[in-house]
Amino acid sequence: MSAVASDPRPKPVKVADAVRDRISAAKYPDGKLPTVRELSKEFGYAGQTVRDGLSILITEGRIFSAGNRGYFVAGDTQESLTRKPDVGEEIKEMRLQIQALAERVAALEAGANSDGV
Repeated sequence: MSAVASDPRPKPVKVADAVRDRISAAKYPDGKLPTVRELSKEFGYAGQTVRDGLSILITEGRIFSAGNRGYFVAGDTQESLTRKPDVGEEIKEMRLQIQALAERVAALEAGANSDGV
């Protein structure tokens, strides 16, 4: 893949976009991405530039690094790659749990105070 000179995006973003597209198209059926060296050669970018692009995908939760073993696709289904958590629902659930715990603590304190009086 040769870089288009007129593309104003930073090189790491170009790498991330290309690898993201390949993940979406299931180009890595075994879940393992090519090595940084292979991607560097393919894109014509320095290894650090490729690693920076892969870091973008790690931050997105699309891939993970297994140290010296390489980079791997994080999810095994397309849904896991595109689904975003519903933060509002998570907050509601946490509030309900906190409220239930607060009520239990209050009941325990009331029981302790009535026994100790």
